[in-house]
Amino acid sequence: MSWFPGLVLGIESSCDETAAALLSGGEVLTNVIASQVEMHTQWGGVVPEAAARAHVESVLPVIESALGGRRPDAIAVTNRPGLLGSLSIGLTAAKSLSLAWEIPMLGVHHIEGHLMSVLAGSDVPAAAFPFLGLVVSGGHSELVLCPEPGRYQLLAETLDDAAGEAFDKGARLMGLGYPGGRAIQEAAKTGDPTRYSLPRSLTHDPNHFSFSGLKT
Repeated sequence: MSWFPGLVLGIESSCDETAAALLSGGEVLTNVIASQVEMHTQWGGVVPEAAARAHVESVLPVIESALGGRRPDAIAVTNRPGLLGSLSIGLTAAKSLSLAWEIPMLGVHHIEGHLMSVLAGSDVPAAAFPFLGLVVSGGHSELVLCPEPGRYQLLAETLDDAAGEAFDKGARLMGLGYPGGRAIQEAAKTGDPTRYSLPRSLTHDPNHFSFSGLKT
C-alpha cells in the first residue's frame, strides 16, 4: 500500500475532541488531543454548542503542538459525518492553512478513517486485504467489509440507536457518570450477571443491530 510522500497534517473535530496528528509515510510522528470529557461530564453527554466553542479555543494550539515547528506538505481533515458546528471548526482551520501554505487539502470521511487507522504505522502489504471492520461509537455501529483500499461494503448497521448512545444514556439514567461505556464497564466488575435478563435485540434479523430497546 503506497503512502503520500511527505508530511501530512491530520485534523479531527467531528464531535467532542480536538485532535491533530503529523504523519510521514503512514508513520504517526505526533498525536495531540484536547479532550472535552471533563466539561461534558456535568451534563452527562455531549452538548453540541459547548463542543463547538471548545474546538474554537483548542484547534490552533493543538495543531501547533502537533507540528512542532514543521510545515506539512498536505492536510487531511474530517469533513463528515459529525456535529455540524464541531466539523466546521476543523474544516475552517484546514482550509485557512491550506490557502496560506499553498498545499493540498483532502476531506476525509471519519468512518473511513476509523477503518483505515489499523493500517497506520507500517507499510502494509496487499495481503492485508480483504478485512472486516467493526465500528462502534456514540453515533455509529457498523460492520464493514473492506475488500481493497478505497472500497467498502456496508454489511450491517444499527437501525435506531448506536451502542455508544445506549451506554451513555443508560449510565446517565443510573447515575453512573460519563462516558457511559467506561462507567458501566467499571460498575459491571462488581455486578451480578444473573440478576437481570436483558433483552437481545433483532433476534429475527442477525444482519443488523438495534439498541433502542436495550437502552429503554
